[in-house]
Amino acid sequence: MPLGFEMTRAMFKDQERKLKPLLDEYEKEEFDRSIAYAMEYNLPVKIKVWSDGFTETITGRIHYVNPITFQLCIEMTTNEIERMAFDDIVGLIVVE
Repeated sequence: MPLGFEMTRAMFKDQERKLKPLLDEYEKEEFDRSIAYAMEYNLPVKIKVWSDGFTETITGRIHYVNPITFQLCIEMTTNEIERMAFDDIVGLIVVE
C-alpha cells in the first residue's frame, strides 16, 4: 500500500498547491507596459494566472482593460472572452 501512495504523489508532484508569488512594483509596471503594447499592436499574450494555489497559462489577445473593477478581458477565440482580476496575474509575455 505505501508504494501506491508514493506512486500517486509522484504522479501529481507537479500539480501541488503553491503559494501566490509576490510581485514588486517594477514587475507590475512591466505588466502594464506589456499590456499597453499588446493592445496597441493587437498582439497575442501569454498570461500566467494564479488561482487557489495553482497556475495556468492563458493565451489570447487583450480585448479590454477595466480600470474600475481591475479586470482584464482576454479574447481567447472569436466571441470567447475570459475575464481575470489584475491581482491573479503572476506572469505576462507578449507573443510577437
